[in-house]
Amino acid sequence: MIRMRSRLVVLQVLAVSLLALLAVRLWQVQVVRGKEFVAAATETRTRDVVVPAVRGQILDSAGRPLVRNRTRLVVSVDRTSLNRMEGNGRVVLQRLASVLGQRPADLRQRLRICGPGVSRPCWPGSPYQPIPIDNNVTTREALQILERQEDFPGVTAEVQAVREYPGNTAGAQALGYLQPITQAEMEKRAGSRTVFSGVDLIGRDGLESVYDSALRGVPGLRRVQVDRLGKAIGVERQVPPTSGDTLITSIDAKVQAVTEKALAEAMKSAPRADGAAGVVLDVRTGRVIALASAPTYNPAIWTGGISEAAYQRLLSGKAGKPLVSRAIKGEFAPGSTFKVSSVSAMLKDGYPLHGQYDCPGSFMVGSRPFNNFHGIGMGTLNLHTALVKSCDTIFYRAAYEQWLRDGGLKPKAKTKEPMAAMARAFGFGRPTGIDLPGESAGRIPDRQWKKELWSVTKGDNCKRAKTGYPDVAKTDPSRAAFLKQLAYENCLEGYQWRPGDAANFSIGQGDVLVTPLQLAAAYAALVGDGKLRSPRLGWALVRPDGTMVKEIKVPVVRKLPISATERAYIKGALSEVPSDGTAAGAFVGFPMDKVKIGGKTGTAEVYGKADTSWFASFAPADKPRFVVVVMVSQGGMGAETAAPAARKIYEGIYGFTAAGGRSSPAALPAGRPASEPPMIKRDGTVAR
Repeated sequence: MIRMRSRLVVLQVLAVSLLALLAVRLWQVQVVRGKEFVAAATETRTRDVVVPAVRGQILDSAGRPLVRNRTRLVVSVDRTSLNRMEGNGRVVLQRLASVLGQRPADLRQRLRICGPGVSRPCWPGSPYQPIPIDNNVTTREALQILERQEDFPGVTAEVQAVREYPGNTAGAQALGYLQPITQAEMEKRAGSRTVFSGVDLIGRDGLESVYDSALRGVPGLRRVQVDRLGKAIGVERQVPPTSGDTLITSIDAKVQAVTEKALAEAMKSAPRADGAAGVVLDVRTGRVIALASAPTYNPAIWTGGISEAAYQRLLSGKAGKPLVSRAIKGEFAPGSTFKVSSVSAMLKDGYPLHGQYDCPGSFMVGSRPFNNFHGIGMGTLNLHTALVKSCDTIFYRAAYEQWLRDGGLKPKAKTKEPMAAMARAFGFGRPTGIDLPGESAGRIPDRQWKKELWSVTKGDNCKRAKTGYPDVAKTDPSRAAFLKQLAYENCLEGYQWRPGDAANFSIGQGDVLVTPLQLAAAYAALVGDGKLRSPRLGWALVRPDGTMVKEIKVPVVRKLPISATERAYIKGALSEVPSDGTAAGAFVGFPMDKVKIGGKTGTAEVYGKADTSWFASFAPADKPRFVVVVMVSQGGMGAETAAPAARKIYEGIYGFTAAGGRSSPAALPAGRPASEPPMIKRDGTVAR
C-alpha cells in the first residue's frame, strides 16, 4: 500500500512538473518571443512577387513598329523547388510533359543552366529564378496546371509579353535581342534601384541593349497570401508596374526593306560574295535611315530559347556570321572611295585645286612600279577628272612626294604624314560613336602604327625567318619561300614605313581599314555642311501616352579641315561619276534629269579572296539629302556589284523603275526623310 502511494506521488510530481514546463514554454512562445514568431508565421504566409513591366516598343520614323509586344501564356518552373523533390521532380515533370504534349527529357534540357560544355537549349539566366519552358501554351493547358496546383508544385502559368518583329529579318543586328538576366548580373546590380523579376529579360545587342533601362520600365510588386501548398488565396498589397518608354528611331521601315532586298540581290549576283552591308544616312542631320547587314537572321529565334544548331549557325563563319553587323563591325579596305580623304590631304598640303597633274599608266614608287587600273595612262588631268576617272598614279605620286618630305626611310623628328592626319579628320581610325554596341574603330596605319606592330610581331617573324613555313611548303613551295623572305625582312626592318605603304594608303589599299558606317559619315560631312557627326538611330523616348521624355540629339564631332570651296569642288567631281565616270555603266537609264546621283566606286584587293566591292554615294547631287554606302565582300569591282545595289536603293526611295520611269509606291514619296518624330496620342496610337 505504501509502495502504491509512493508511485502515485511520483506520478503526480511528474505530471505537475510537465505541466509547469509546458506553462513556462507557452509563456516564452507567446510572451517573450511572441512578436518574433508572429512575424515568422506572417512571412511564411505571404510571398512577394515582382511583376515585370511591359517593355516599350521600338518604332520607325513614321511610327510603324519595328519591335512590339505580343501576349502569350507562359509556363515556368522553379528549378530550385523541383530539385528539392524526390527524384529531382521527375514525377512533376512527367505530369507537366503530358499536359504540354512534350517529352520529359526535353523539359529537363531547358532547365539546365548554360555553361561550358552545356549545349542549347539551356537556361542562360539566374538559376534561382523561375525558368520559362513553354511560351506558347493554350488556355486549356494553363488551366490544367493552375486548377491542380497540388499536382504541379513549383510550376506557374501566367500571361507575359514577348517580343515580336513585324519586319522579320529586317534590321536584326541593329535592333538586337533579349535574353534572361544572369545571376552574376543580378548580383552586380544588387545595389541599384532597379528590381528584377523572375522572368526579366535584358537587351543583349543593338538598340535593345543601348536603351535597355528606358525600354524595360519599372516592375511592380504583388504581395500574395498563400496556403500550405503555395496556392495564392488573396492579395495583401499591390504596386502596379510602370510600362517602359517607347523608342522612336530615325529608321524608315520601307527604306530598310529596300536596302535589305538590294543587299540580298547583290550577294546573289556575285557568286563568291560572303557578306554585305548598306547604310543610308540623312546628310543634314546625321540620322540613320537604314542600316543593313547580310546575311541576316530573325531575332524571334531567341524567343522561348534557342536550339544548339540555331545558336551555332549564328556564330558560324560558314553561314556568314549573321549575328555580326558588317555595317558597324566589319572592317574592310575601302579602295578608291577613300580618295576623297587623300585628295583633301593633297589640297591641305598645298597642291593646287585647279592644277594640272600627269596620269601615266605606271609610276615608280621608289624602285617599284605602281600601275593604274589595267596600266592605262590618261595624260594630263585636273583633280576633278582624276576623281571621275579614278586615276591612281596621281595619288601614288602625291603620297610618295609627301613620304620623301617626311624624311623617307630616315624620318624627321616630327613628321607631318598629311594623308594619315586627314583620314583621322574624316573620322577614320576611331568609332563614330553611334548608339549601338560593339562598333569597330577601323585602322589608319602610319609610322607609329608600323613600329608598334613590329614590336609585337618581331619575335614570330625572326623565328619564321629561320624555320620558314613547312606547312605551306607542302602545297605551295613558291608561296612558302616568299613568306620566309618576307618574315626575314620584317624581322630586320619591319618597323619602317616604306614608300609602297604610303602609295597603297593613298588609294585605300594596304593596311587601311574602314567600316561602311565610317565611310557614310565621312561622305555626309563632305557633301553636307562640312561637319562630321556621330550618327544616331534613336530619335526620341516617349511614354506610352505620348508624353515626351527625351529627344536624342546627334552630336557634332568636328569640322572637316578643308574649305567650303574645296568641298564643293570634290562634290562636283563625284557628281559626274555615275553619269560619266567609273559607275556610268551601273546607272544607264537612271533618270538623272529627275534625281542626279553622285558617288565614288571602290574596288579593294584582298589576298586570297575576290575584291571587295564599294560604292559611296549621295543624292540629289546639287543639294544632297541622302548618303548611301554599299559594300559587298568578295563582290568584285565596285561598278559591277555595289553600285547596282545602291541604284536599287535609290529607285526604292524615289519610286523609280529600272527603266527610269515612276513606279508606285515610293518608300519616301516626298523624296526626303522625316523631319520630326511621329506624334504618339494619349491612347498610344500614332497620329497620322
